[in-house]
Amino acid sequence: MTITSGALRTRTELCTAVESELTTQIDRKAGAAAAYGPDFARLWTLAGKNVLGGKFVRPLLLMETYDALQQGAAQPGLVARRETAITIAGAIELLHYAFLLHDDVIDGDLVRRGHPNLIGSLLEEAGELPRPDGALHWAQTGGILMGDLLLSGTHQTFARAELPHELRLRLLDLLEHTIDETVAGEQLDVGLGDGIVAPELGTILMMCGYKTATYTFELPLRAAAALAGASAAVENSLARAGRHLGLAFQLQDDLLSTFGDPGQHGKDPFSDLREGKQTAIIAHARMTNAWQDIEPFFGRPELHATEAEHVRRKLADCGAQQFVQALIDEQMMAFTHLLTSFASPIPPAARNVLLELAAQLEGRQS
Repeated sequence: MTITSGALRTRTELCTAVESELTTQIDRKAGAAAAYGPDFARLWTLAGKNVLGGKFVRPLLLMETYDALQQGAAQPGLVARRETAITIAGAIELLHYAFLLHDDVIDGDLVRRGHPNLIGSLLEEAGELPRPDGALHWAQTGGILMGDLLLSGTHQTFARAELPHELRLRLLDLLEHTIDETVAGEQLDVGLGDGIVAPELGTILMMCGYKTATYTFELPLRAAAALAGASAAVENSLARAGRHLGLAFQLQDDLLSTFGDPGQHGKDPFSDLREGKQTAIIAHARMTNAWQDIEPFFGRPELHATEAEHVRRKLADCGAQQFVQALIDEQMMAFTHLLTSFASPIPPAARNVLLELAAQLEGRQS
């Protein structure tokens, strides 16, 4: 991908640049996949369709922070590095999709954003097969393999980036750290849901940090700082801010899933209750007298709407909703203090990127 008109200043231009980069990366892979037959090539076609329908939260955060850190920079070669930053941003979006694919297999999900995900599409296309569970097995296998391919592809993109050797190694170490923490978070999430891991609040919050904060916020922010040649102090402060924001984001997501308007967020309003998802909401409820009225319904796949409404009222009445909102407020206060403190090393332009993002997250309904 070639950038011909200097810095891209608007979000629309950034989205176009990221989409162009993703299309280039996927088309290249799809072209090579054709040699292995139509079924293998179909994986890449479906992947491209799903990836390009995302919000690009992570690549936009990387590029807007990178551009903000570049304001007033006089280091030679950094303007030319912007093209590489776009490539890394695109790879991070593919990493995100790889995690989603594996998550969909683990959770047995067939739909995302109201439409069939890659697994759901493969299941529909397979039709009836001789083996009763053959179509689902085929579809979930496709999800696992496509996720593996994208993880490998992300690593290749980082490893082949046209960057100084030490910087390339720094980004590869960051990528490895991100994958380690995200996988650890996923294992904790499953362990909590299956009763292997004790559902203590501290463990649940740690899982949220690993699964959401690390790769959604910390990775793009650290990568932006490294690519822009920012100091270690700036990078570490950005990472801490991203950690607070990521934890607040996940806690807010849990609140929306349980108490939000499904017409706004587009999710099954009771899926977390039916799945027995161990959230901070449930952790608080366990410590109250209301738990004896909630526990018989929690984790029941056949939970119907009337029962679920009963549980939701009990969760609100026992203070779980208020408790989690207080946790969110605590994280946002720590985030704001970190950014606005007199001693903060984060430059004003980068600070504004994060404050604007925080404002968007605080007002979101989906």
